[in-house]
This record gives sequence, C-alpha cells and structure tokens, in this order.
Amino acid sequence: MARLNAAFRCINECGEHYALDDVIYTCPQCGGLLEVWHDLDALQQKSGAEWRTCFDQRVRMRAQPTWGLSGIWSKREWVLPEVNDENIVSLAEGFAPLLPAGQLGATFQLDNLWLKLCGTSHSGSFKDLGMTVLVSQVKQMIADGKNIRAIACASTGDTSAALAAYCAAAGIPAVVLLPENKISTAQLIQPIAHGALTLALQTDFDGCMRLVQELTKRPEIYLANSMNSLRIEGQKTIAVELCQQFEWQVPDWVVIPGGNLGNISAIGKGFEMAHQLGLISRTPRLVCAQAEHANPLYLSYQNGFRLFEAQQAKPTLASAIRIGNPVSVHKAIRALRQFDGIVEQASEVELVEAASQADRAGFFCCPQTAVALAATHKLAARGTIQKHERVVVISTAHGLKFTDFKQAYHENHLSGIQSQQANPPLSLPARIEDVLAAIDKHAESR
Repeated sequence: MARLNAAFRCINECGEHYALDDVIYTCPQCGGLLEVWHDLDALQQKSGAEWRTCFDQRVRMRAQPTWGLSGIWSKREWVLPEVNDENIVSLAEGFAPLLPAGQLGATFQLDNLWLKLCGTSHSGSFKDLGMTVLVSQVKQMIADGKNIRAIACASTGDTSAALAAYCAAAGIPAVVLLPENKISTAQLIQPIAHGALTLALQTDFDGCMRLVQELTKRPEIYLANSMNSLRIEGQKTIAVELCQQFEWQVPDWVVIPGGNLGNISAIGKGFEMAHQLGLISRTPRLVCAQAEHANPLYLSYQNGFRLFEAQQAKPTLASAIRIGNPVSVHKAIRALRQFDGIVEQASEVELVEAASQADRAGFFCCPQTAVALAATHKLAARGTIQKHERVVVISTAHGLKFTDFKQAYHENHLSGIQSQQANPPLSLPARIEDVLAAIDKHAESR
C-alpha cells in the first residue's frame, strides 16, 4: 500500500495545506477553519470490502499493543497515519456500546431507536475520542523537537476532564480554563485529580474560549479545543463504528447534541469518508439538537442558514452545551447541508422529562443527551422521523457526571420545573408490614 499521509487544509476556497506538526488552528491566508485532509487516492488502494474486513478483524483481536484496545486507533490509517506507535496515548477509548432502546422508543412512538453510549469512555464523555488523537500528535511533536510547554483548553467540563486525563497519561502539563460555578462538581474534580492547572474564571464558556485563543497564540501553549481539527479525527470514528456495529448498514437518522458544534461536523466527516471509500452505500440524515437557552444554530437554521448570530447563552441544565458562539459553526452548517440535516431545540422542561424517561428505561443519561432525546421525540411526534426508521441518538457523557441534576429532579428542586416522575426515597419504620405496604402501593402506581 502506498505511503499514507495527512495534512491540515483550509475549509475555505483557498484550500491551503499545512503540516500536522505546524502549531496552527486557522488558515494564515484567509482566517478560515482547518480540517485534516487525507490522501483518499492512497486509501482507495484498499476496496471498501477490504477496509470492512480489516476493521472487523481488529475488533475481534483487541490485542497488544495497548492501542489495539482503542476504537480510534483500530482505524489509525483514517485518523493519524504518521504518528509513531510509541507516541500513541490511548486509554482504551471508543468501541462504545450501541444499545437498542425499545422501551424508550415505544414512549416516542419509534420502533427502531438506539443509543450510542459514548459516555462509557475513560473520562466519561465522547471528548476522549478526539483527545487521544490530539495528545498523541503533540507527544509526537515534542519527540521531534517542538517546544511545547503545555496543552490548554476552555471547557464546560468534559473537554477539561479528557485533556487532563490524556495529558497525565502522556506526561504533558495541562491548563484548563473553566467558567466559575457553571459546571458540575463531578466534572470539576476530574482535571483537579489529574493534576491540571485548573483556572475557574469569572465568565462564561465563551469568555473562557476568547482567553484560551489569546493564550494559545503563544506557540509553546497548544490549543486543545475543537477548533483544532485533530480532535475531529477521533470523533469522526463514531460514524464508522456505529455502521460497523450494524454490520455495515447505515441508520436513517443520527441525532447529536450541539454546543461548540465540533461533534456534528466530525460525525458527518466520518460518514463522508466511509461513503467515499466504499464501506457504506448511502449516508444518513443528521439532526443537531440544541438547548433552547443556547440555540444560535437553531435560530440560524430557521432562516436557512443565511445568517448566523452569536448570542449570550442563558443558563441551562444542559451546561456542557451552554455555548452562544460555537467555534465550529461553519463546519457544522456545511455538514448539515451535505446530509440534509435538521436543527431542533429542547426547552428545559422537555430535556428534564426526556432524561427521566431515559433513566426509567434503564439508561442513565446526561442532560445534553436528554436534549437530543427530546429533539428526537419532537421530530417523531411531528412525523419528520417516521415510526419505522432506524434512529441513533449519540449519548455524549455519563449520567454520573450530573448527579446534582438528577438529585434535584427527584427532590423536585429544579427551579421553575415540576418533576413529573420524581422518585425520592421513602423514610419508613423498620417494620415488615410498612415495607410490604410500600411495595404494594408502588406496584399500584406503575
């Protein structure tokens, strides 16, 4: 097989290329965002059938070296083909379960609903999938003599957790900028525990993002946010992996929570590559789901994407997507246009009850995933998603990161929201008759 290579490429008309070891995040020529370009001619020396067989064999082997346990590095030729094995920083990310959600689907009047549980990854969110790629590339750059002192990010919680974990594994210092008092305790403790320099700033995420962009103008501080397109390379494997789990069949719809909007463009890119290289015969429609209190892409969708305006995001229980000025908006719009996509929103009440319905069906979903579930429910009720169609909702983080949210729901302490399925513990005397009475009453209420 011919030597595989990849490079940064501007997404705008100038199409300039830059080396992956350049410390660069936007195009110097026109200011456009970058994407990672792959030599498809070299990749096409294997047929689609040969790539499917290759990827399936790696799933079955799951053996040494350590990165063989990774769903990302099992597709390394499509991700970062030139990194040396010893510089791959993997924590067994990927290979996320794809589970049927029959009981929840029945609630939504859908016969074929599935959840892709990306929150089962090492740090508890899908952000691991891109961070393994970015940190591996930085480790390679340092090995090649680049002077990089630290990797930095702005975060609403999950990015900081992933960055801190992978930097700790790589032995590279991490710096995280968080909006003070706007993320869950479980999310805050992760970068602290992993030894990152954790800065709680008196601003929102967009303010943190402005500062980290200013900070990383210094070449010795490397940017880890999703405007760095290395992150997209790991996250795009979600699309390839779920097709693989369906025995290379393609779902009709994929629904994705949207905040900074890197994930929807990443998943679109994964489907595009799989289609171009002949692994799949068609592509799905995409849905980007936003919280009503942080919905700039939804508002742009309402005017056909003719105008996009950043906003001051309002407080939302879906705190990880409380972003009013997403850096990957142009990539997201391009993906939505390419995949006949839709943008839907969910109110605070809708996302809260969707989370409760999912939990009652055996899932333990985060509030961001609940936004995607609520959007799915609305689109099904409207008839946009048909009852028989196969729908995959991307679950982006583990519910254990948001226990404060769930506890407040079941204690009926969410401001302005009446919990419809609250299930607080009952305090009873230690007598068998009281226990039996409670069991009988509970059975009658179901």
